[in-house]
Amino acid sequence: MKKLVITTTNKNKLKEFKQMLDSEFKILSLEDIGFNKKIEETGETCSENAKIKAQAVFDFLQENNLDYPVLSDDTGLFVSALRGEPGVNSARYAGEHEDEKNRKKLLKNLGGRVDRTAFFECALCYMYGKDLRLFVGRTYGEITTEEIGKKDFGYDCIFYSADLQKTFGEATEAEKDSVSHRGRAIEQFKKWLVPSNPNFSRTVTFNKK
Repeated sequence: MKKLVITTTNKNKLKEFKQMLDSEFKILSLEDIGFNKKIEETGETCSENAKIKAQAVFDFLQENNLDYPVLSDDTGLFVSALRGEPGVNSARYAGEHEDEKNRKKLLKNLGGRVDRTAFFECALCYMYGKDLRLFVGRTYGEITTEEIGKKDFGYDCIFYSADLQKTFGEATEAEKDSVSHRGRAIEQFKKWLVPSNPNFSRTVTFNKK
């Protein structure tokens, strides 16, 4: 089975990738390949940051004579009433990578606003040799006024999914994967891998229903 390096240190993200790609690849983490450098995410969009991360890890693999393809991920939560915040800064919205503090800051900043619409965006960047492909998935919903459901992953317990009619924190793993931003981006990546579909668009953004 072909190996694929996923460029994340987030254990929950890595778990989701393994769940959705385990039939196509043997997933390798950054720890598996010995990569421990800090990557400066200086992009203004999720797609730009995904490219930066993919390039940094791919360069490391080449320097160490490792021949693996790379799939990077950058994800953001974009809230309408906050002009797109936290956006590309979602992971460190409160100044550090702590999910609970990020959620508390977001709820505080939203206060009692009526408009709580938001969307998650996931940009995936696949890099191997001279091949670079981007896949973008979105999922829409709104921010709740309190935490509901499991609180162990990002903003899940305060994001009410329009598709599921419940928060991601209340959803099962299978339910979330079926409609999530990451799930949708991965589905596009998986379809791109199928050579029998030459007319498939290589870069796809899911539009709001």
